[in-house]
Amino acid sequence: MKTEGRVARTTEIVAGSPKSFEDAVMIGFKRASRTLRGITGLRVADQRYKVEEGKIVEYRVTLEVIFVLEN
Repeated sequence: MKTEGRVARTTEIVAGSPKSFEDAVMIGFKRASRTLRGITGLRVADQRYKVEEGKIVEYRVTLEVIFVLEN
């Protein structure tokens, strides 16, 4: 009986939201899901704020999207 392991890859994306970091993660995940198949996980690699005129105007996240490569 021959068994094969799985091989995964990561890709990095940046997403933003005017509401929150959590919303930025959801926006990034939904967009990545339209293009990538087999997503098995996400890692928030970075969080940043965009500031204009002394106010936070956008929450930005850098996501590592983990997905399994197809055979």
